[in-house]
Amino acid sequence: CGFPRRRWSICGNPNGLAWRQRRAEEAWEELISHKARRHERKRQELLALALGVKLGSKGTLLWKPIKLLASCPQIASPLVRRTVLKDAPEKQCSYEKIHNFKVHTFRGPHWCEYCANFMWGLIAQGVRCSDCGLNVHKQCSKLVPSDCQPDLRRIKKVFSCDLTTLVKAHNATRPMVVDMCIQEIELRGMKSEGLYRVSGFSEHIEDVRLAFDRDGDKADISASAYADINIIAGALKLYLRDLPIPVITFELYTKFIQAARIPNADTRLEAIHEGLLQLPPAHYETLRYLMAHLKRSAGKPAGDHDAETWDRLGPTLMQPPEMNALTSLNDMRLQKLVVQLMIEHEDVLF
Repeated sequence: CGFPRRRWSICGNPNGLAWRQRRAEEAWEELISHKARRHERKRQELLALALGVKLGSKGTLLWKPIKLLASCPQIASPLVRRTVLKDAPEKQCSYEKIHNFKVHTFRGPHWCEYCANFMWGLIAQGVRCSDCGLNVHKQCSKLVPSDCQPDLRRIKKVFSCDLTTLVKAHNATRPMVVDMCIQEIELRGMKSEGLYRVSGFSEHIEDVRLAFDRDGDKADISASAYADINIIAGALKLYLRDLPIPVITFELYTKFIQAARIPNADTRLEAIHEGLLQLPPAHYETLRYLMAHLKRSAGKPAGDHDAETWDRLGPTLMQPPEMNALTSLNDMRLQKLVVQLMIEHEDVLF
């Protein structure tokens, strides 16, 4: 048509295979470079946030020293990790509790409190919640929402009582045993040697347990009643050990053990933080209060946080779903590591 035909080389022809491969490689390298720059920029922004630096009109003047600081992993990594975890969504506390239904034989006529229909039969006509006293049909019990409000009159003891049940019954954030024991320990026992390693007399610890079961938050655990602070520390350990559901629940035990196996320190902390957010609110608040107390006592001259203490606290706070001696023995090192990390990084994880 009057225009000369243009000859394309194999590498220069846009329709050629080699040309398309080269362009794909260049695009891939450009994408990787862009991601690396974006990651570095995000890291520097997090570091600036951790340092409390506002990059406004003077951002160009501050960016060079921030880049230099970001190149030092010993300083930058902890600050960035702290900012990332602290900026994570906070745990929303909704103290929901499922009903503890048990088959019950009612005397006289009874109606279901869910469907309002009559309960027929002479024996085992329905189920009753042993915590709040709700009476429903067995079939209706599967439809009842998790809105159990335990009645104090039905709670016969404090020790060995479900943690959420006790907290809801007293309309509190944490069990009164944990609050009262820790307050008493911090009042007069922070300088005691071997606070959580040395056990008090078992008879006196049993007296403290009976006092809580009998008097609740009116129990007297002052120095006039128990001069040895190790008795109060022993009672606190006994309460945590006797919980029917451990502070770190059976369902999340495997998640925390797997998190402890992660070799990378930052990833390991993030995994533990995710596990903490999945804890029931009462368990989360109890663990947060306990870890803050243990970290405060670690800074005292008679700090009690050695390997032996972590060994003792690990099985107290977390237990495998199936009581297998071999599993418990194999996981003991990882349990100790979980407790150690929660104490050392309490201000970041909670």
